[in-house]
Amino acid sequence: MRYKLLQEGDIQVCVIRHPRTFLSKILTSNVSFKWEAKHETTGHLCVRSVAKDTKPTGYMENSISYSAIEDVQLLSWENAPKYCLQLTIPGGTVLLQAANSYLRDQWFHSLQWKKKIYKYKKVLSNPSRWEVVLKEIRTLVDMALTSPLQDDSIHQAPLEIVSKLLSENNNLTTQDHESIIVAIAPLLENNHPPPDLCEFFCKHCRERPRSMVVIEVFTPVVQRILKHNMDFGKCPRLRLFTQEYILALNELNAGMEVVKKFIHSMHGPTGQCPHPRVLPNLVAVCLAAIYSCYEEFINSRDNSPSLKEIRNGCQQQCDRKPNLPLRLLHTSPDLVSQEATLTESRLKPVIVTSNEIHVEVERNNTANQKMTANVGNDSEPNLIDCLMVSPTCSTMSIELSAQADRILGCYVEILKMLSDYDDWRPALASLLQPIPFPKEALAHEKFTKELKYVIQRFAEDPRQEVHSCLLSVRAGKDGWFQLYSPGGVACDDDGELFASMVHILMGSCYKTKKFLLSLAENKLGPCMLLALRGNQTMVEILCLMLEYNIIDNNDTQLQIISTLESTDVGKRMYEQLCDRQRELKELQRKGGPTRLTLPSKSTDADLARLLSSGSFGNLENLSLAFTNVTSACAEHLIKLPSLKQLNLWSTQFGDAGLRLLSEHLTMLQVLNLCETPVTDAGLLALSSMKSLCSLNMNSTKLSADTYEDLKAKLPNLKEVDVRYTEAW
Repeated sequence: MRYKLLQEGDIQVCVIRHPRTFLSKILTSNVSFKWEAKHETTGHLCVRSVAKDTKPTGYMENSISYSAIEDVQLLSWENAPKYCLQLTIPGGTVLLQAANSYLRDQWFHSLQWKKKIYKYKKVLSNPSRWEVVLKEIRTLVDMALTSPLQDDSIHQAPLEIVSKLLSENNNLTTQDHESIIVAIAPLLENNHPPPDLCEFFCKHCRERPRSMVVIEVFTPVVQRILKHNMDFGKCPRLRLFTQEYILALNELNAGMEVVKKFIHSMHGPTGQCPHPRVLPNLVAVCLAAIYSCYEEFINSRDNSPSLKEIRNGCQQQCDRKPNLPLRLLHTSPDLVSQEATLTESRLKPVIVTSNEIHVEVERNNTANQKMTANVGNDSEPNLIDCLMVSPTCSTMSIELSAQADRILGCYVEILKMLSDYDDWRPALASLLQPIPFPKEALAHEKFTKELKYVIQRFAEDPRQEVHSCLLSVRAGKDGWFQLYSPGGVACDDDGELFASMVHILMGSCYKTKKFLLSLAENKLGPCMLLALRGNQTMVEILCLMLEYNIIDNNDTQLQIISTLESTDVGKRMYEQLCDRQRELKELQRKGGPTRLTLPSKSTDADLARLLSSGSFGNLENLSLAFTNVTSACAEHLIKLPSLKQLNLWSTQFGDAGLRLLSEHLTMLQVLNLCETPVTDAGLLALSSMKSLCSLNMNSTKLSADTYEDLKAKLPNLKEVDVRYTEAW
């Protein structure tokens, strides 16, 4: 049977009977007392006497120390009182009577545990011979493992005793270290090591990384930490121990192969990791380790321009403190005198010459304009502006020590491994979306080059929850998309990664026009340059900018057209755009019917063929109910300028089409989505359609929260059908 360890106040009222052999001071027989025993954590058992049929007389003059208890026994003699314990103390015996056998046994095992633990504390506080100490530690561990008590302190108390012992004795040999670690290993299987013990383990990992103790004893301990730890902020030494353990694995002959096997063991053999805390804990360890590599540079930030100084252009070396002796390698000893020249040359526009076009790539001019526009603003600049504009950052290279370089390489490789697991990639992308690295790391070419693999994995993932994390976490803050785009500090491939990111984002981004506007404002130059080099994604982007009238400036429009006509793929796509525009003008020409109903079983191709047959500029009511149209027909629906009522009842029109409609058909008043496969992801986009008066979401996957959100954001909504949904 298992028992709970007694805590303070658990023993409330019990009966203590004193036989004739008790204290010499009590000689009279048949004397009965009631006692109230208080179980204290200070190492004493305080007992208060209550004479029979009288009121309490107070606590005993001297409490009973646990160390003074010579023996604890269950009463077994004939005619003994029921459920009694016999405590042998110097000078006599104390009997405790419980209400039942379970409570008596709980007291018995708790008192025995307390008595023995104080004994071991005393013995191990003054070690004489380490052979004896090791034997006592093994006995203590066995006692904790075999105790019927169930409490965290049963296993933690021996670990704390050993931890204190090790912290007070620094002259132990390596063999003593390993013997103690092996002795306490059984307790570590189900318990986190205390902070001092973590420091001892870290020291062992650093000094003897190839020891078998690291593999055989520390591996299950670290696995338990990664699976069950909830917050490294409360237990930073657990994180440091995990970090040192992984570095010790990397020091083995197989190196990163051993680390890779360990990561795989944490994930498990199936496609889904069963432990949700493993990934966040591994990422936390990686981030802390990478931060430690640049710690001395971070601590020296007082000697470099602050973010506000960079924004305001205050770069004079004489205005700052003298440099500390850090390993910062400047490209030229005459940096101060050359800063103005370097800055001026860097801010000149790059002219790309073609037969009929001159495209200005204003990569650095844009950054300079941002810097100038924000002079006098006390807010912090964004990260990419800081790294691009600062002469110090752009002319400084960071050289890490050999040890820091090994740590950086190890933990960036772990991030790469984590990104290879499909089930971990969404959470990893979310954790890295805020760019949780110091700016010194982002200015380090080796780091950004190695991390590029992880960003590439995000860009290749078709799931929106993954590749959407390439964008900034909020407005006004830069994301990986900006960092690895042309002109960003991490771009080293002439925009190949940038093009792949744009391609995947355009394929799933429901705010297409907003995304295109952002590209036109911030990355138009790189887009035109890549299109000029024949990149098909960028050619498509420029065509969409023209088709959606993103560009207002006539000169810029002419530059885009010239760029498109300078390559075969661009010329072909521009001609297709012109054909579509002519069809669009014909389609939107005033005239034609005001109401139109497609026959059932019609397809997307049928709708496209019908709309291309004449003008539908007056079409206000379109019914596609019970047809086979899908989200693909949205490209044709958004070209109907007068459309006010749209019936999509029982079609396969989904979230992607709904997102496109919400951007373009802002004047739509009536929308029927009954029995369509739309979900919250698409329905939330309807919040931008402020003219909606009637909305039918019957038999869709609408949730109650989304319904409340739509009601709050659509002020003109009067008729709503949410039957057979979660919101009903």
